[in-house]
Amino acid sequence: MSIYDFKVKKRKEGELDLAELKGKVVLVVNTATGCGFTPQYEGLEKLYELYHDKGFEILDFPCNQFMNQAPGTDEEIHQFCTAKYKTQFDQMAKIDVNGENESPVYTYLKAQQPEEEVKGLKAKAAMKAVKAISKTTKAPNDIKWNFTKFLIDKEGNVVKRYNPTVEPVEISKDIVKLMKGEAL
Repeated sequence: MSIYDFKVKKRKEGELDLAELKGKVVLVVNTATGCGFTPQYEGLEKLYELYHDKGFEILDFPCNQFMNQAPGTDEEIHQFCTAKYKTQFDQMAKIDVNGENESPVYTYLKAQQPEEEVKGLKAKAAMKAVKAISKTTKAPNDIKWNFTKFLIDKEGNVVKRYNPTVEPVEISKDIVKLMKGEAL
């Protein structure tokens, strides 16, 4: 099994067959429009602008599981992101990333990269606070909060998981390595 065996629901109609992403480096992120990490949309857009023409994609999955920070319809979320952050990458349909209704693609991602490294006192404090208020984090490999990121190489391997405190710009060097075919 690989990431390419999944299909995900698009924001509008139909599904995206992830096999269409073969040969591309992909960043998968669960997002929310009312979160303290929401300004990361700006950094995600910068990554998209820098690398999209070189074979990079972002799969943005809005998720309302963490203190209801992604309210609204799929279209309202998209309008917010394009108006406030000028995002050009598309959002998928809103999903659950933990629990009995979690998206199968997230079950797979979490199994491939069950842990996320947390470096620095500030990041550790933020993640400790998140853990205390998260109601949907039950299993050790569950998504802890909005803006958890997974990086996938050109062959569809889930190579790294980043905690929500990791700014998109910090992932840039890993994207470049994968685009060159180098290991992380």
